[in-house]
Amino acid sequence: MDPQKALREHILELLEGKSAHLDLESALKDFPLDKINEHVGDSPHAAWQLLEHVRIAQWDILEFSRDAKHRSPDWPDGYWPKKDGTKSDWKASVKQVLKDLKAMQALVKDKKDDLYEPFPWGEGQTLLREALLVAVHNSYHLGQLVLLKRILEEA
Repeated sequence: MDPQKALREHILELLEGKSAHLDLESALKDFPLDKINEHVGDSPHAAWQLLEHVRIAQWDILEFSRDAKHRSPDWPDGYWPKKDGTKSDWKASVKQVLKDLKAMQALVKDKKDDLYEPFPWGEGQTLLREALLVAVHNSYHLGQLVLLKRILEEA
């Protein structure tokens, strides 16, 4: 029996957007694509910037978690898009975010990966830490995206 079974289930619930969290796919569904580059009020980021930031950060965490040779983008500039996005950019980014999220879930599900064992690379990071980082980071920015979506739909 997997002694980490319950913890894996809790992390997967968090990553999937269950319980008190909204899932990524539902939140991004039917986003007003003609308004993805609009800034609302004093918000420093448009929806496109937030989505791309989520994609880049999640990809970075995922790749760090499975590849000792992975090199992260420069902080902070490498984690934010340099230009406005198009409708096709948005759709591609959503697709990649969902694909990478499933890949992180697969790492958590894999019983041969110890959630507590520090990676041989890095500075003591574990799969548990990285999975929680993805969940918390996505949740934070997902809240911003949902708020922007509601405001943009009403405008």
